[in-house]
Amino acid sequence: MRTIQWKDGKVILIDQLKLPTELNYIECKNPNRIAKAIKVLEIRGAPAIGIAAAMALALTANNSKTKNKEELFNQLEIMAKQLEMTRPTAVNLFWAVERVLKKARSVVGTTDDIKEAVVKEAVTMADEDIQKNETMGKHGANLLEDGDVVGTICNAGWLATAGEYGTALGVIKVAHEQGKKISVIALETRPVLQGARLTAWELKHDGIDVKVIPDGAIGYCFYKGMIDKFLCGADRIVVLNNCSVINKIGTHTVSLAAKYYHIPFYAVAPLSTFDFKHNLKEIRIEMRNEMEVTEINGKRIVPAKVKAINPAFDITPPSLVTAIITEKGIIYPPFKDSLLKMASSPE
Repeated sequence: MRTIQWKDGKVILIDQLKLPTELNYIECKNPNRIAKAIKVLEIRGAPAIGIAAAMALALTANNSKTKNKEELFNQLEIMAKQLEMTRPTAVNLFWAVERVLKKARSVVGTTDDIKEAVVKEAVTMADEDIQKNETMGKHGANLLEDGDVVGTICNAGWLATAGEYGTALGVIKVAHEQGKKISVIALETRPVLQGARLTAWELKHDGIDVKVIPDGAIGYCFYKGMIDKFLCGADRIVVLNNCSVINKIGTHTVSLAAKYYHIPFYAVAPLSTFDFKHNLKEIRIEMRNEMEVTEINGKRIVPAKVKAINPAFDITPPSLVTAIITEKGIIYPPFKDSLLKMASSPE
């Protein structure tokens, strides 16, 4: 299944706010609708919002009536700035915007040539994402054994990407396709219970055994020996801080418990999630609306006037990460050295 796709001059995406009770699709005819979908989590997951941003720029170009190249570039850059304000933590969004703008500027020809190139680039990026995730899954599946119970947090499956495989769940899916009997324990995951709603739905859809636990039960499950390995995705991996992993809130807590109980803890992310430019102090961690904590279905559960703190992400230091699985292979500590070695490889 595809999470997001370009079709006849429109962008079609799965409405993830309606899952697991309804599988609905949103038809986006203008880029502002995609920006809204990213902002309100109708589409979410670092790779998926990168592809969504690329397709928003494709819609911007495709809908443009101008015949002036500089005016078209200006329209694309205005939309790019709007997209970059939607979800500040996930680096894939910025990577995708930069790639599409660079492609637009590289075209020698008319505005029609630029429009065609931008649309083609966005579609290509979606196809590449699926290919990368399948390759990543094959690398990671080598770390899973028949009968393993794998823990995971948030949703890092095909719903979080362009479709079909995903990142952390892509590893599980490939192992499942290889005939390994893998079962999953999924944290329900704040905010908005993306593990309970999305990961459980996705794994059930794919025929993979899954159980859901409260976020606070992870220590109990490790203590009881219920989990063999833990996989998470990433919204940004900060290379200048030796590949610190920024992921859904609760990931750092899991990594601490995994270290204590000697459970291998793997992050799974394409290289587009690696941030080579910024350090941790420069990165803004998204704060979600406190009503996601103080209310359930519009009914307040926290006493009146009591405030909530609702960060969407936390930071896992590299010392707590066993390895990082990428489409180019598995990198082990020291991560920066492994990345440099990978970059210099002729392959």
